[in-house]
Formats: sequence, C-alpha cells, structure tokens
Amino acid sequence: MLRVLPRAEGLLQEPDRFGDAPHPREMLDLVGHAEAEAEFRQAHAAGRLHHAWLITGEEGIGKATLAYRIARSLLNPSAGAGASETLDVPASSSTAHQIAAGAHPDLAVIRRGWSEDNKRILTEISVKAALDGLDLFQKTAAYGGYRICIVDACDELNANSANALLKTLEEPPERSLFLLVAHQPGRLLPTIRSRCRLLSLRPLTLDEVETVTRGLPHLSETDAALHRRAASLSGGSVRGALSMLDPKKLAFNDRVEAMLNGLPRLDMAEVDAIAEATTGRAGDESFDRFCDLCANWLSRELNRRPQETLAMRPLADAWSGLVEGRREVEVYNLDRRPFVISTAANLAETFRL
Repeated sequence: MLRVLPRAEGLLQEPDRFGDAPHPREMLDLVGHAEAEAEFRQAHAAGRLHHAWLITGEEGIGKATLAYRIARSLLNPSAGAGASETLDVPASSSTAHQIAAGAHPDLAVIRRGWSEDNKRILTEISVKAALDGLDLFQKTAAYGGYRICIVDACDELNANSANALLKTLEEPPERSLFLLVAHQPGRLLPTIRSRCRLLSLRPLTLDEVETVTRGLPHLSETDAALHRRAASLSGGSVRGALSMLDPKKLAFNDRVEAMLNGLPRLDMAEVDAIAEATTGRAGDESFDRFCDLCANWLSRELNRRPQETLAMRPLADAWSGLVEGRREVEVYNLDRRPFVISTAANLAETFRL
C-alpha cells in the first residue's frame, strides 16, 4: 500500500485533484522516475541547485507528485535532499502534514482558481493567482530555509500571469526554488523555458501504473484484473488508468473498440450511442477518448500495412482528417455528434479500400 496522508478539510474545489484520488501533495511515495529524482538530488548535493526546474512529461505520470516530493524534502529540517539517497520524508514529518494541508508557510502553489460567479474551475491561471503565489518571495522564510513555488501546470498561464512569473525568474531571491510542472512545455514563453533546468519524465510502464492504482487506499478492494486492464489502456498515465477504473468510462471505451474492431461493418445505432455520449460538457472526456482510440487504431493499421504509397495513403488521409476535424471542433466549439458519426463512416470507408 502506498503512503497517503489524509485529505485536509476545506480543500474540495481543486482544479488539480482528480476524482477521489489523493492529491499529489498527499502522496508520500513516488513510483517510477528514479532517474529524475536522482538527477535533482545530485544537483543539490553538489551545491549546484538551479533556481528553476521545468518538470515535463505526459499528463498524469507523476510530475506534480515529484514536485511536492522535492518540496517536502527541501523544507523538512531533518531530511535534506542532499543528505540521503532519496527524497523520502517520513509520514510522521510535520512538514509533510503541513504541505498535505496546503498550509506550509514557505511553499506557494500557483494554479487555476475557482470562479464563484460561474461555479466552475477557471480555464487558465490568472495574473492574480500568479501574484498571490509570488508574494511568498516578499516575505522572510518562516523556517529560515528555502522558499518554494510550484506552478501546476505552467502551460495554463495566460500572457499576464506568465510575464509576472518571468519577472521573478529573471531575478530570483536567495534560497528560492521554482518547480514548474508542464504537460505541453512548447506553450511556455521561450524566455521562461530558457531560465529553467529541464527535468523530463517518461510515461510509466504498465507494471508501474498498476502499482500506483492498486496501492491507493480507496482502490484497494478493486478487482486485480480491472487494475491490470485499466493500466493496459492508460498510455503510461496513472490519471488515464484511474479514468478507466470508472465502469461507465470503461464501457464507453469497450463500445468504441468494438466499433473499430468490427470495421468496415457499422452498427449505426451503436455509432449514434457513441456520438451521443460525447455531447455537452459531460462528454468532454468521452470525446477525447473517442478521438484517441480512432487515432491509435489508424496508427496500428499504418504499421501493419505494406510500406507502399497506394496502400498507406487512405489511412494517412483519414488520420489527417481526424486530427484536423478534432481541432476544428475544439477551436470553434462545434457540435461533436456529426463529427463522431462522420468519422466512423470515414473509417469504415477507409477500411474497405
């Protein structure tokens, strides 16, 4: 069982909490990423700790968990990152409990906020959120050590909040550390990227994903076969596996895969049911899953077909049409239902060629 600290009261509307899963600041253990952890620890032990680290990789693989693990280790007075072979901090640590409660005076977290007006999580990090977090560096460290700022995720900064962060990165205060979590680092200002040391994380293996999901206390009674299947569908992401542990989402996944495996035949009643599941705000994740499954199917077909232009061109055209159509639906907020139905029909026609 993984070590997980209790959820603090009053912190329920959080943009970076996924369902009933523990928040990254509550996770004491990190599965995988030993190389990245060692790289950071060695830099600290050698006295060459850069003031800003850009932690990159796919969503849901442990980037924020590593960031909070680093923060715990540096802020814990009895477990410095340079004095141990790991960044581990005991569950009894008062620092760990302060961080889990979101109450450590030397740790600031910049993230998207909650809109009381619209009763929803904001889509970007506002300049107010950035300035509120950066206010940490206007104060003396409460415990005389590091002051640490985690930005999760920094590719959600808008132009104003990014510039506010950049000003502090350009002239960092003494004993300050910035941990920037990025799913899509290419969206960051080049001037921000240039001031960071890169720490790139790889997707987790199937066994590592399963170790995490089976080690979470609230999932300890879930059938082992379901954990394994969810891990196999996760793409190396714990977040992806957790979404597949939801029976409704797994059923949707099975429905789309059954449609793809049955091509070129199409049951239009099934296609219509799939399309209906992607509509509205509640269908956001189903739409993404449908597009990803179709893209993966096309990629597998491209790899299986002979490397001949005539055999590959219809598949390549279908893949390009899927990517472009998905982008248009998302950018212009188009009705997803016609796109899903036409995509299924196009795939069926492509399979006949």
